[in-house]
Amino acid sequence: VREDVPLIGLVGRLAEQKGWGLVIPLMERWVEHRDVQWVILGNGEARYAHALESLARKRPDRVAVRLEFSDPLAHKIEAGCDLFLMPSRYEPCGLNQLYSLRYGSVPVVHAIGGLIDTVCNTTEETLQHGTATGFAFTKYDLESLEICLLKGVELYSRNPELWSKLVHAGMTQDWSWSKSAESYLATYQRARELAAIEGRL
Repeated sequence: VREDVPLIGLVGRLAEQKGWGLVIPLMERWVEHRDVQWVILGNGEARYAHALESLARKRPDRVAVRLEFSDPLAHKIEAGCDLFLMPSRYEPCGLNQLYSLRYGSVPVVHAIGGLIDTVCNTTEETLQHGTATGFAFTKYDLESLEICLLKGVELYSRNPELWSKLVHAGMTQDWSWSKSAESYLATYQRARELAAIEGRL
């Protein structure tokens, strides 16, 4: 474990839906040439498990893999990594990006479903306004993922002050049920008011 390079974490099922079809080729491309560390927890399809085991054998100094399900270890990874990668092909909601925001691990996500609903992409404008909380890519392909993750790695390495602001913005997000319940209640009250105006109550 080296503190001078970013630690990229991934937790989840080893399935195409979770983006492993992009992650494995990216890791194979980066493992010899990019000075980053990877920590991965998950189980699922054998083809992805074998590829990850091969990468871990090839570069144990850069890749750590546990092929199992462990909720306590998942939370330790999410809390301990610098960047949390979640490039799902589709994701109706997603919880791991919320955990990583709370822990201060910056999420890198595919801009779909609940992922882009909860992660504000880092741009010059969002950084300036203090609203950036992570990195998102739109086109689902290897090059888009690589460009997006590289932005995160470079910001981490080159600008610790901006990185700290990004982490802080993520940790101060409120995605709790208390906030959601207030929104649901406000929507319900507004619906009742409109129904009363229209004479349906």
